[in-house]
Amino acid sequence: MSATGAATARPPCTEDEVVLQRAGLLEAGVVAALQQVCFPEEPWDEASVATLIGPPGGFAILALRGGEPVGFVMTRVAAEDGEILAIGVLPAGRRSGVGRRLVGAALDGSRSLGATALFLEVAEDNEAARTLYKTCRFFSVGRRPGYYKRTDGRVAALVLRHSFAPG
Repeated sequence: MSATGAATARPPCTEDEVVLQRAGLLEAGVVAALQQVCFPEEPWDEASVATLIGPPGGFAILALRGGEPVGFVMTRVAAEDGEILAIGVLPAGRRSGVGRRLVGAALDGSRSLGATALFLEVAEDNEAARTLYKTCRFFSVGRRPGYYKRTDGRVAALVLRHSFAPG
């Protein structure tokens, strides 16, 4: 509102502004396509994504820039534990805060579904993601040797946990 009480118009979205949008089963193909670009070594198809993000407890969030998808997160909650199943940002959108916003959406969504903790696996050699998760207060609780495929072999996954504060 302005000083006169009239509503002030919000400027239109800029091309650089990222909007987060809940992805339903109809967007499973979009999420799968993003996942395949971000993780070509282990692609998931649309049917797999639809099963993972469907009820009960599953959800996905898309990050859109200029109306085009640039990232996603898929999360599932069972009982008190949530898990980020996959999160990815297209190469052109990395290092711009999109991943941090997607992690935040996964945290918020998991907590709203009753989770007291959120888990994820991250490749031991993915320094950028590990740094992001550390800043989001995830901590290491385990290691899975040879978990992720690489063109030159396999790499371990670190199992990380974020604990929600009570209340």
